[in-house]
Amino acid sequence: MKTLAELFEHTLQDVYYAEGALTKALPKVSKAVSDAKLKKAVDEHLEETKGQISKLKKVFESIGKKPEGVKCDAIEGLIKEADGLMEEASGTALDAGLLAASQAVEHYEIARYGSLREWAKTLGHEDAHTLLSEILDQEKAANNKLTNLAVAGINKAK
Repeated sequence: MKTLAELFEHTLQDVYYAEGALTKALPKVSKAVSDAKLKKAVDEHLEETKGQISKLKKVFESIGKKPEGVKCDAIEGLIKEADGLMEEASGTALDAGLLAASQAVEHYEIARYGSLREWAKTLGHEDAHTLLSEILDQEKAANNKLTNLAVAGINKAK
């Protein structure tokens, strides 16, 4: 990659892959957690993620590219970390650990979508900028919801 446009397209492919991988990982996380509010948040974010994939397809379309993903090592690592927690932890530790792992995913996505949004603006991709801003706002809201769940009880010693 030598241009901002190439970096934009590559990073867009990266998050497209990541969101697809999350649609496979989130049902496992939902099944593993015991806290009802956390389970609800994970299930809601799964549905939101599916909508984000649709928005990403529109972003690709708006820049004249075919929607396709490239393997995202970052999301693979974060999913592997969550898988490890599901194998090794239980009870409160499992819920708190999976909440933290979910926030790590949100932080990754916030960083990526923030960059993509600004690059879209710089490159003059107004429709992409709008769609990416919407996704970024959703990711920030999901992170805030997880923070509130952590503070309200999941991170309390039981």
